[in-house]
Amino acid sequence: MSPPAVETPRGGRTSGGLAIALLSGFSFGLAGPFAASLLAVGWSPIAVVLGRLGGTALLLAVPLVVVVARGFRPAARDLRAVAVYGVVPLAGAQVCYFSAVDRLSVGVALLIEYTAPVLLLAWTWTRNAERPRPATLGGAALAIAGLVLVLEVWRAAEVDVVGVLWGLGAAVCLAAYFRLSAAAGEADGPPALVLTAGGAVVGSVVVVLVGLVGLLPLTATTASIDLAGSTAPWWVGVVLVAAFSTTLAYLAGIAAVARLGSRLASFVGLSEVLFAVLGAWWLVSQRPTAPQIAGGVLIVAAIALIRWAEPPGVDDRPAGPES
Repeated sequence: MSPPAVETPRGGRTSGGLAIALLSGFSFGLAGPFAASLLAVGWSPIAVVLGRLGGTALLLAVPLVVVVARGFRPAARDLRAVAVYGVVPLAGAQVCYFSAVDRLSVGVALLIEYTAPVLLLAWTWTRNAERPRPATLGGAALAIAGLVLVLEVWRAAEVDVVGVLWGLGAAVCLAAYFRLSAAAGEADGPPALVLTAGGAVVGSVVVVLVGLVGLLPLTATTASIDLAGSTAPWWVGVVLVAAFSTTLAYLAGIAAVARLGSRLASFVGLSEVLFAVLGAWWLVSQRPTAPQIAGGVLIVAAIALIRWAEPPGVDDRPAGPES
């Protein structure tokens, strides 16, 4: 998922911002393939999530201490925001997403998760009783058509229903992420670094508790993993998913939004889907079928159309999702 966004002037930094935004999308997009390499050797989905969130918390510990040392003192609302952010967008979304990856290909799981903007659109429509624009409804229809192609529903016997449900759970958590991230751009909201680092700590605690009470299995192995046709130690996968696909991805995303503004950054953030599919093909040999590629194109086009059609405002501030 991409980090909280704020609107800032782009000025002459657009070119550099685009490069950083693409780096962020690339980093986020490889989270699924890295996780798939661990899942293939016996790691449970929440063990992968714990490695990702725990590693992120450790890596951001020093920057967080620096922020606090420079005078940041969280208010009660900041602590509430961090707690909810850690439970829902970080722990919830990732447990659901990696559980989906355990049963579906990376590309299919990610594209199901990316129906979140459509869910958010429906929620906003219901809550505000305001009919979306025709282009927005057209985008929603394109997203549904793309999802049908991605799932290849004509081969219903081969669709893993549990995997699809996990993917939809990730989409719901991601929709919540959009809403929560919008608040991070407010003047009285917690800094993005505090929200991310604190959320990673809270999410790690939640994952450990889920494993301890037995709601989901928390298991890991020391077996070697396969990445891009080569064998690597298990810890390489953990380091890559925590350092590259979480910590670097968030920091690059924050820097990109600061240069581009949230609206332009959100479009560039859609590159995560394409990077994920290509990364899964390259790293773990999950080759997408032609209908799935076509469905992916439709979903990406649908999300772009929806975000273009909706007027800028508070609800348009998030810069894009994390896997």
